[in-house]
Amino acid sequence: MNKTLILLIFGCFFQMATSQVIYETIESSKLGEIREIKIQLPRNYDPEGDILYPLIVVLDGDYLFEPIVGNADYHSYWGDMPKSIIIGVNQSEKRSSDLSYSNTNYFPSDEGGSQFFEFIGMELIPYMNENYLTSDFRIIVGHDQSANFINYWLFKEKPLFRGYIAFSPDLSPEMTNRLQEKLSIVTEDTFYYLATADNDDKDLREDILVCNIALSAIANTKLNYRFDDFTDADHYSLVGLGIPKAINEIFSLYKPINKQEYQEKVLTYEEGPFAYLMKKYEDIEFFYGFEKKIIENDLRAVLAAAKKKDDIESMKNLSKLAKREYPESMISAYYSGLYHEMNGNDRKALVQYQSGLLLEESEFINKDILLDKIYDLQE
Repeated sequence: MNKTLILLIFGCFFQMATSQVIYETIESSKLGEIREIKIQLPRNYDPEGDILYPLIVVLDGDYLFEPIVGNADYHSYWGDMPKSIIIGVNQSEKRSSDLSYSNTNYFPSDEGGSQFFEFIGMELIPYMNENYLTSDFRIIVGHDQSANFINYWLFKEKPLFRGYIAFSPDLSPEMTNRLQEKLSIVTEDTFYYLATADNDDKDLREDILVCNIALSAIANTKLNYRFDDFTDADHYSLVGLGIPKAINEIFSLYKPINKQEYQEKVLTYEEGPFAYLMKKYEDIEFFYGFEKKIIENDLRAVLAAAKKKDDIESMKNLSKLAKREYPESMISAYYSGLYHEMNGNDRKALVQYQSGLLLEESEFINKDILLDKIYDLQE
């Protein structure tokens, strides 16, 4: 694929991603001023719908918002992460005061940091919850000073965010020790991503590498920690490399079943492939706080495993699930037909395949596939 085509493809995704950006202002009593924000809604967002979306808060939104939006739109398009609402907080004119911390206790200062901290938690998040369909699964992103500042919400009795993405943080004194202590005792599944690069600012890099050693030593099953040290990248370019890495890590459970997961987990799950599918989606709901519709890709993975293991019970349950989840689709008839075939009842299988001809085609199942099954059985 030539460079022109690659640029065209990413240009199209960027145009799609920015087509629904909303520019708003919030009159903040905490800041004593009006603050500009940028909001990216998911494709086909329905304000009257009942779908709740994860909320991604991007500090340094003046320059960090658009890269996050483009990556999130791309990954959600392919089903690798849920569609999300993204909000960027513009800080260019007030960045120093917003992100300031005390020289005595190293927590947000009274000269702006405390006010900004309260603005995010007590005004911005409630505003988003009131006006948009946001779920309780929230991620916050920062770079440099703002990557240090995102940590302060972690120290609340009930942390405001479940995911923290820190690109080359300018760590305040004691932050490494505080992070190690706090992340060692979190009781709710928490994701923490940290990144630096070989050509990062020298002083920042040294502190980040020390921080990584401390965080890597934490033995807490509730902590999902990922560190990247990029080569041939600097303080700014590492952000572009880190965004997809962070997204992939946070939403690794959400992603469709791939070849590796199929081989290592679906086929080897002691209770069978269908039980694995149910556990995967239960874990998604538990971890992210919202229900994910079972996708056809994952049905196909369980189907392949059930056939390989000659697991009639999994196939039976899978056919029931397909009928419940996709009653108007050929999927329901196809899986029901396959179950009856595996169970040795060709007559019932034929009836199911024939009934599917009147239903809607899916990504993988169409009339030709059903007709092939019908002709094979009739012969």
